[in-house]
Amino acid sequence: MELMVLLNALVTRLLFVLHSLIGVWRVTAVKKEPKYWLLALLNLLLCLETGLTLKFKQGRGYKWFSPAIFLYLICTVPSLWLLEIHHGTQYCGKEPGAVQVNVSNQDFNQSRDSSHGSEGMDHHIIQTAKVFVNQLSTICETVWTLALHQTFLLLLVVGRWLLPIGVEITRDQLSQLLLMFVGTAADILEFASETLDIEDVRKNYALINAILAVWTWSMLQFPLDLAVQHIGCKPSGSAGRIPSLLLCRYSAELWNIWVSLFIQDGPFFIVRSILMGHFRIFNQMLVFFTAKNILVVTLQLYRLAVIMLDFRATILQKSRKGEVCCCPCEPYEARTHATSHHNNEIKELVAFPPEEESQAPSEDH
Repeated sequence: MELMVLLNALVTRLLFVLHSLIGVWRVTAVKKEPKYWLLALLNLLLCLETGLTLKFKQGRGYKWFSPAIFLYLICTVPSLWLLEIHHGTQYCGKEPGAVQVNVSNQDFNQSRDSSHGSEGMDHHIIQTAKVFVNQLSTICETVWTLALHQTFLLLLVVGRWLLPIGVEITRDQLSQLLLMFVGTAADILEFASETLDIEDVRKNYALINAILAVWTWSMLQFPLDLAVQHIGCKPSGSAGRIPSLLLCRYSAELWNIWVSLFIQDGPFFIVRSILMGHFRIFNQMLVFFTAKNILVVTLQLYRLAVIMLDFRATILQKSRKGEVCCCPCEPYEARTHATSHHNNEIKELVAFPPEEESQAPSEDH
């Protein structure tokens, strides 16, 4: 096992665990109940995955799916749910917060002076750490929640970058995937922060749960790598069927369309439409991002239509030559003697009249 692969695998998962523990700490501090520390036990799943990955995959990733990212979601999402639900009792007063920070700074200076005068360096470090934690505790809870949301999405992108890649994905594909994740993370953060900050939404407990459920559903695209990988065609007889050819040739494009329609932009549009149509909640940003979701969904449907027309034209062209094309990642496989069943499928798909070419010259006379 390479040293860098081992180091990246361990450091990335350590960052995941630390961030998850910070979220659990904030939940315990807000709820003021020690039982919420039990959420930290979810990190045992991430530790187990680390051991299995190092043993069976030598630290490298899997094809199409990242268990480390998925388990990081499991460890962190419950804490963010509890913080958002508890958000209604969190208030940020500017003056009290400033007073608390000033007191903490004074305590820090006193501890530093006393440590220089009578205590050793170890005691000074411990006192400094305690004062630093006290200063963090004075930060407004709503600021903490937003910061956890932001760092959560940043760690998903950076962590996916640092995690060792498997042999099935190239670095070019990884760079494309990371660029997609950056835009996706920005949209998800905007959706959560913009909708949950509406005062009327905060008064409706069921609506908060619905928004958080859609937010959680949108996060499930991060462990998957299907957006940049094509499904390879198998040389079996079933690979020649029309649905299999469509899937293996345009699998990455179809996955991106499916994600936009059913995981991200589609659900976001439904939630925002309900807010405006049923609950009569209107503001400038809500209207703008609703229009943006409509535009993205429309463009994705247009893209789907273009793919189907291109696939139809390709099948038509190959059927004239007696060939069958497959994935763009594999060479075309010519089959000069196609079966009659496959030819009937192609004719049904393209709806091409067989006598059209022979009738064309007769119309001129």
